[in-house]
Amino acid sequence: MVRRFALRLSVLAICAWPAAAQGPASTGSSFTAADMLEINSWNVADLTRDGAWLAVTNAPRRNQLGGDFHRDTDPTYVRQSTARVWAIETATGRRVAVLPEAQTVRGATWSPDGERLALFLYRGGVFEPIIWDRRTGRSTTVKIPAGRYVAENSELRWTDDGGRLVFSLRSEAWRGEAAAHFGSLVRGPVAVQVSSEPFLSWEALRRRSTLRSVVAWDVRSGRLEDLLPTTPLTSWNLTTDGGTLTWNEDITQKTDYEATFGAETKLMARHGGGESTTVFASLKGLSISWAPDGRHYAWTREGRIYLASVDDTTSRQVAGPTGTDRPAPGDTAAVRSRASERFSVVRFSDDGSELIVSNPEGIWFLNPQSGAKEMFLATDTATTAPRYAVLAWPAKGRQVFLSYASRTAWERGIMRYDRDTKQLEPVVRDARQYAGLRFSRDGQVAILNVAESNRPADIFISRDGLRTMSRLVETNPQLADKGLGTTRLLEYLDADGRLQYGVAHLPAGHREGMRYPTVFIIYETFFDDTFDPTAALLNANGYLVVKPSVTFETGYPWEAWLKGVNAAATHIVQLGIADSTRMGVQGTSYGGYATNLLITRTNRFKAAINISGKVDMVSFYTDSPRLGVRNINAAEKTQDRLGATLWDAPLKYIEHSAIFYADRIKTPLLLLTGDQDHNVPAGNSREMYYALRRLGRNVTWANYMNGGHGVPMTTESDFYDFHQRMVGWYEKYLAKPSTTNAASGGGLPR
Repeated sequence: MVRRFALRLSVLAICAWPAAAQGPASTGSSFTAADMLEINSWNVADLTRDGAWLAVTNAPRRNQLGGDFHRDTDPTYVRQSTARVWAIETATGRRVAVLPEAQTVRGATWSPDGERLALFLYRGGVFEPIIWDRRTGRSTTVKIPAGRYVAENSELRWTDDGGRLVFSLRSEAWRGEAAAHFGSLVRGPVAVQVSSEPFLSWEALRRRSTLRSVVAWDVRSGRLEDLLPTTPLTSWNLTTDGGTLTWNEDITQKTDYEATFGAETKLMARHGGGESTTVFASLKGLSISWAPDGRHYAWTREGRIYLASVDDTTSRQVAGPTGTDRPAPGDTAAVRSRASERFSVVRFSDDGSELIVSNPEGIWFLNPQSGAKEMFLATDTATTAPRYAVLAWPAKGRQVFLSYASRTAWERGIMRYDRDTKQLEPVVRDARQYAGLRFSRDGQVAILNVAESNRPADIFISRDGLRTMSRLVETNPQLADKGLGTTRLLEYLDADGRLQYGVAHLPAGHREGMRYPTVFIIYETFFDDTFDPTAALLNANGYLVVKPSVTFETGYPWEAWLKGVNAAATHIVQLGIADSTRMGVQGTSYGGYATNLLITRTNRFKAAINISGKVDMVSFYTDSPRLGVRNINAAEKTQDRLGATLWDAPLKYIEHSAIFYADRIKTPLLLLTGDQDHNVPAGNSREMYYALRRLGRNVTWANYMNGGHGVPMTTESDFYDFHQRMVGWYEKYLAKPSTTNAASGGGLPR
C-alpha cells in the first residue's frame, strides 16, 4: 500500500499544466493511473429466453493484475482474472450475486427455462462446472470422474430440453504430458528442434490444445455420458434435440506458412451413439453457417451458397454463379457482372426457414426452398457511404435490425427494416455508439451497450423494439466526478491529397484559443470517439491527444505514417490548438514500430515512446517462436505489408527497420517493454537502446522483467511505474511553455 500511494502521488505531482497552457478549473478531480485500474468492464454473458433475467460479469481492470507471462502459450495455464457474476432482473434492475466474491469464471449460460445458470468456476487449479439455482440461490458442483478434468478451452452448453449440460474434458495424463512439453521448450535442459519434423515445436505444443473429449452431464441422474472420445477438436456443436453431435476435426499435416495458426479441418457427425460419419473431408476453401437448430447448414465456396443438413448431406445450390466459365481477360463488364453473382451467408432466421445473404450489390432475403431472393438494402460502393451490418433478426422474422455508422461524422445508430411495409427506418441515430444487441427468444426484450462520447459503454434495455431504451447498468459511475476531456473529429488531407479522419482528445479544462503540448498516438486508422484511458491520463496532465489515420501501400508502409501523421500534425497546428514546438508521438505494438520508424524520417517531434514495438524487421522475421509463423506471415502478407519474403526483397526489410537508420534519430526516445513479451520480444527493442547509446543519443529503456505485451499487468507497482514514466517523459521534453501567441487560432471544429 505504501508503494501504491507513493507512485500515485508521483503521477499526480506532474499533473500541473505549464502556466501558459492553464485552462479553466476542471469540473472534477484529475484522472490518474489509479483511476485506470478502477475502470469496470461489464460483459453480458447470457439473456434468458423470456428476457426476464440477464447474466453479467463485472471486474475492474486491477483484477487483471498478476498474470504469469512466463507461461504464455502453456496449454495447461489459465490466466486468472477474477470477476463478480450477477443475475439481473431486467424488469426491476435488481441484482443478485451468483457467487459471494470475485472469482475466475467462464461460460455463464442460462438453462432454457431460465431457472438455472451454469458456468465454469476455477478452483484447485482446474475449472469446475457449477449450476446456480436462481430461486434458491444455491449452487451444485458437477463432479468430474477421477483422472479427468474440464478442458481449459471447453465450451459449455445446455441441451434444448434443459436436461443435460454438455462440455469437454481432458485426462490428467494429457495435462502432465503438455506441461512437460512446455517445460522442455522453456527450461530444457536441452531443447532440440529438427527441420524434418512436420510441425514447428511451438506449433506442435499449440496443437495439443485441440485434444479433448465431449461429455454430457444428466441434470436429474448426475451421470456423465461420453459423447465423443478424445479427438483433435477445433470446435463442436450439438443439435437442439441433443441427438447429433458435429465437430471440426483437425487434420493439418504440417506447419502452414501461408496463415497464422493455419489449420485444415474436416467436418464430422455422430448420430446418437452411432458411428462417426464424414460430412466434409476438408473444409479448406469453404465456410459453413449453421441454422439455430444445429442440424441444417449453408456452406459457401467461390460465391456459391449450398444448403444441406446432417441428416441429408446432399447439397443443393441456392445462390451464386451457376456456370464454370470465367470472364475473358480485360472484359471489365463481365468481371463486374460475375462479382455481383457471388454471395455470402449473413445469418439464418431463428427458425431456420430463411437466410439473409449479401453480395456486392446489397443485402437480401433468400428463401431456401425456392431460391427466390429479395434485396432489402442496396450497397453503396462510395467510400464515404454509411456502413450497415445486420445485428439481429428476432422471432417471426418480420423485422431486421441493422447497425448504421456514418463514415464522415459521428452519427451512429440502429436501423429497422420492416418486411411488411418494406421500409428501412432509423430506430435511433445520434452521436452515441451502439453494440452488443441481442433479443430474447420471443423478440420482446432487447439488451445492448450504449456509449456516450469518450465514456465507457453502459448496458441498456428495451421492451418495445428499441423505440425506447433505458439504462439497466451504469458501468462506471465513479467517472462522473472526474474531469475528463472532450473529443472532436478531425478531417484533413494527407501528403497525397487523400481525405483522412482522426480523433482529437482535448485536455481536461480545454479553453478555446490556447495552444497545448500535443501527443500523437499512432497505429493504423482511427475514427470513433471511444473511451481511451491512456488519452484520458494524458488529457488530465494537460496534453492534447491526437489519433491520426493513415493509408497503406503494400511494400511501402513507412510512407503511410510519414505522410499521414505529419499532415495531421500540420492540420492541428493550423487549427490553433497544438503547440508546434511541443509535440510528442507514441504507439503500442504496431504503433510502437510506427513511432520508431517515423522518428528516423522526421525530427518534428520532441519526444517519442515506443511501447512493445519492433525496431528490426530482419531479426523479427523469424523471432517470437511461441507464435509459430505469425511474424513471418505478418511481414509477407498481413499487417506489416512488405509483400515479399526476406530473401525476395531483403532491402524492403532493411528499409522498414528503424535500427538501420538509428543514426538519423534526434528525438529523445523512451522504450517500454515486457521481458516476457512473446509477441514482440523485448530483445528487439534492446537493439535500438544499444544502437542509440553507441551513437550518443538520448534514449531510455525500461524493461519490466515479468511483463508481457503492452502495459505491464503484473503488479500494481509496475502499472504505476509504467504510466509515471510515460507522463514523466513528456513532462521532461514537452513541458516548456511556447512563446507562440495562439489568439488567432481558429480552434477545433465542433
